[in-house]
Amino acid sequence: MTETSEQLSATPPITRPLRVLAVTNLWPEQGSYRGIFVHRQVSALRALGHHVDVEVVAQSRGKWDYFTAAPRIRRRARTGNYDLVHVHYGMTAPAARLAGRLPRVLSLYGSDVNAPRQRLMTKLGWGGTRARIYVSRRLAETAGDPAGHVVANGVDFRLFQPGDRSAARRQLGITPTAKVVLFGADPARPVKGYDVFRDVLAELRRRDGSVQELILSAPGQPEAELVRKYDAADVLLFTSRPGSEGSPTVVKEATAMGLPVVTVDVGDVADILADVRPGAVVRFPADPLVGPARTQLVADLADQVWAVLAGGVRADGREKSSWLDERLVAGRIAEIYRAVLGS
Repeated sequence: MTETSEQLSATPPITRPLRVLAVTNLWPEQGSYRGIFVHRQVSALRALGHHVDVEVVAQSRGKWDYFTAAPRIRRRARTGNYDLVHVHYGMTAPAARLAGRLPRVLSLYGSDVNAPRQRLMTKLGWGGTRARIYVSRRLAETAGDPAGHVVANGVDFRLFQPGDRSAARRQLGITPTAKVVLFGADPARPVKGYDVFRDVLAELRRRDGSVQELILSAPGQPEAELVRKYDAADVLLFTSRPGSEGSPTVVKEATAMGLPVVTVDVGDVADILADVRPGAVVRFPADPLVGPARTQLVADLADQVWAVLAGGVRADGREKSSWLDERLVAGRIAEIYRAVLGS
């Protein structure tokens, strides 16, 4: 039986540093940024004094590893003297279910709840978990788990802080007068909605020829380059498809940088940007994204981006989102660990 948040929070905490085995199919490998938010959470927990080892499932081993990783995880759980196992992403939950008697915590991030096939894998694996953590309240409700913990992924506020915009533009070869709209993902991934972004950009260019795009993602680029792109941009336009996001990292990074965000209503963006100005959250159409529905979405997004560009000011998000500091988030995760162990 899974304890509710209220039951866990009533348990006397364990204060010593903990030993944790993290099991995940989301981990940066070979210069990618896949699962960077899991990597950052692990790093923040280590900075708090906890010992965290990581077992990566699938990825470079291939998809069959989802079905063959269980013995490997069980051996590691038996020999590592761990206090608990933290499973990141529902697709890895079945493999970790046989980790032995160690308590398991499961973090869910978006498609593992929203996508039907992945949700089935998640449901097969989450039995016996002592606590489930969702990156947004919307995701917990979709999963039918209102008692689940809600902890948004954090942001490194020491890395992602506003810098010299003029210097950033010089280094990226962007003219001072350009109006720069940032796309915060890989254009090759259809769920990220580059097709909508492209159409919005075309409409903006009809209004002002100085509007140009900037792509945030690039293979192997250092994190300092990400910061430089946030500094150089005028606005982040986020166009991911519904169901593909739980708590978009780029929206939170942009907010910490003071970069205005215009986004479709996915994941927890409405909560993140509730009091942040300027910026906007635009409803994604309930109808299929074709014909009039698509035309209206593109027009609404273009109008909101145009308003931000016309204002020409940075957003006040950094001051209003300090609760997203990854050090505070790691502390909340550790509290859940201790409550699970105490129970």
